[in-house]
Amino acid sequence: MSETVLERLTKAYLTYTPQGDAQLLAKAYEFSKHAHAAQRRANQDPYFTHCVAVAETLIEYRLDLATICAGLLHDVIEDTHVTYDEIKHEFTVEVADLVQGVTKLDRLRFSDTSSFQAENWRKMLYATAKDVRVILIKISDRLHNIKTIRHLESTTQQRIAQETIHLYAPMAEQLGMYALKSDLEDHAFAVLNPSTYAQIGAELERGLAARRQYLDEITHALEERLTALNVPMRFMSRPKNIYAIYLKMQRQNKTLPEIEDAMALRIVTDTVANCYAILGEVHSQLKPVPDSFTDYIAHPKPNLYQSLHTTVYGPDNKIVEVQVRTEEMHRRAEHGIAAHWRYKMGGARRSGDKELETRLDWLRECLEWLQDLKNPEEFMESLKTELKTYQIFVFTPKKDVKALPENSTPIDFAFAVHTDIGCRCTGAKVNGKMVKLDYRLKSGDTCEIQTRKNAKPNKEWLEFVKSARARSRIRRSLKNGKHA
Repeated sequence: MSETVLERLTKAYLTYTPQGDAQLLAKAYEFSKHAHAAQRRANQDPYFTHCVAVAETLIEYRLDLATICAGLLHDVIEDTHVTYDEIKHEFTVEVADLVQGVTKLDRLRFSDTSSFQAENWRKMLYATAKDVRVILIKISDRLHNIKTIRHLESTTQQRIAQETIHLYAPMAEQLGMYALKSDLEDHAFAVLNPSTYAQIGAELERGLAARRQYLDEITHALEERLTALNVPMRFMSRPKNIYAIYLKMQRQNKTLPEIEDAMALRIVTDTVANCYAILGEVHSQLKPVPDSFTDYIAHPKPNLYQSLHTTVYGPDNKIVEVQVRTEEMHRRAEHGIAAHWRYKMGGARRSGDKELETRLDWLRECLEWLQDLKNPEEFMESLKTELKTYQIFVFTPKKDVKALPENSTPIDFAFAVHTDIGCRCTGAKVNGKMVKLDYRLKSGDTCEIQTRKNAKPNKEWLEFVKSARARSRIRRSLKNGKHA
């Protein structure tokens, strides 16, 4: 007798929560199935298959029961006659709040699409700032929608794919969920630029066997040397996703064969000390490319990603990227914010996880910067800028690092250091040389801000600053006639 869908979901959930409430999961399953019984998707599948797919993604990321139930129920308020109060009554306030958080506003309240989109994102971000599981449900929802988009009208496909690649995928990256980010990007890119997607995919496929064989040779050679360290380790290869390769080709004006890290070698071990020991042995065995080493362990990315990255010359002088990280770092890199989710015994919502809170700090700050933007187009553009995948990393004279949007200026940097520094900024040095305040910073630059006690922001700064933080603080200061 074949396994039912509910049995499959329950079995997957219980593998990581053996004492979980399978009955509540079954109740949410049947409730949603009944609520959506009369509805069909564009491909004529029962609508409920979408709810199941969302729940499966949440289970894959080992999320809690309330989140999985909300995933099954995520569209019942928006698309059926079920109300918030009914969900609260049948389940819990926690589940009802999660479903409410992902429910779109009534389109009839808005006169145009841009206002509707902006206010929905504003609503969802506020809900996410209170409970990050809202965005995890929404990203899982979007993942299945973008995977099954082919039966929609062409204009609708384009709109959804644009939103996916410019908002949902960068949001997943900000949350450290790289696997989801890559999936979202590639499915959206296939809609937006199908010929280029197919071309890069076919070229990657043709060269895949040769790349794997080459990495196997390097792995075998390294294993012999690294065995002497007597530390646990495992090797794996990581192909870069198609959209990431496309962006790199565009940025560097290169063809696919010229992209050095289309596939990277990854070495996973147990401790930070062993990461550095392995790195030393890699560099003694394979000559490093000058200025290619990046230490994301000592200096994590803003989304708390950690790993050692180096690029080396392999056999035949071919360039290979090598990443070294601990098992814990690898788990966080794969699952991101979901990997930090912890629950106390006895039904409390979550334990104090400092890393989880740190990951959400950027979102709370972002909301604070965006709240002054009433124009929907400006709100969406500023949000896209803050979520933008490609960032630059600029150093203070004391070597603290600040992550900024691409093409940021010394003014953006000044406000990233401190609001008061930004408001009193009068000049800047980059790498020891005076520059104009609209100078475009690059990754690796060291920026020193000059200030004056009674200085104030200039309205002209709004014409060239890139970050929502700087834009918000400048507007507020100009409005108040004093420092923000």
